This record gives sequence, C-alpha cells and structure tokens, in this order.
Amino acid sequence: MGIMDAFEVGAGGLRAHGKRIEIAARNVANMDTPNYVRKIPVLNATEDISFAGLLNTMKEDVFGVGTIPFLEGGVKFTGVVEDPTPAEKVYRPGHPDADSEGYVRMSNVNPMVDIADATLAQRAYEASLGVMSITKSMASRAIEIGR
Repeated sequence: MGIMDAFEVGAGGLRAHGKRIEIAARNVANMDTPNYVRKIPVLNATEDISFAGLLNTMKEDVFGVGTIPFLEGGVKFTGVVEDPTPAEKVYRPGHPDADSEGYVRMSNVNPMVDIADATLAQRAYEASLGVMSITKSMASRAIEIGR
C-alpha cells in the first residue's frame, strides 16, 4: 500500500462517516414530522474481505499459490434504506396528514438510537482523520529522509 492509497482509505472513511452523521442529524431533526420514515445509512467495504473473497482472490493468482494477497481495505457509503419499524398512529381528525379514519402516522425515529449512531459515526470520522494525519506525517518524514 502506497502513501496515496492510505490517503484514499482515510478520505473514504471521512466521506462515509460524514454521511452517517448527516443522516443521523436529519433523522433527529425530523423526529416530530408526521409521515417521516427514519433513514439508515448503508456502508460497505471497498473490497470483498470475507474469507470466500480471499479464497477467490488467491484462486485467481495461480503463480502465487500459498501467498496471501494484499487487500487495501476501506469503507464506502452505498446508499440509504428506510427503517421498516412501524410508526405510531395518533388520532387527529383535523390534521392535514390524517387518513380517512382521522389517524396521522407519526415518525418512527427513536432519538436515542440516532444520537448513539451519530456518536459512533463521529468517533469513526475522528479515526479517519487520524489516518490522514499519520499518513501526512509519514510522507513528511520520507521527504526529510530523502533530502
């Protein structure tokens, strides 16, 4: 893995966990909005790092039998799914969002879950910043050694 690959791993983490924080904030902001459905961010590894994926990579490298291939790693944000948790229905017959029976479907956001997710995302974001900082220090040291 080169210096630029390490920067890309850190940058991918910043992008992915920044989106997680943004989605959690949007959920908390809309917790009292009728008909709002909580959004869940979907993150995936940039490479298949499962055991089956590792075996497939080794199988393709016929001449490197017995060697473990290097996987770069990293995370990427791949989208958003809606939370299937049913929302509470409240009887408000005069409300503009009420159905034919007079019930309004409230938001299914649990603020404690989203605040906890935002906290975890913030720590992962800080870890990605740490990767970027350490990589920058290593690059600076390499330049100094080369002088």
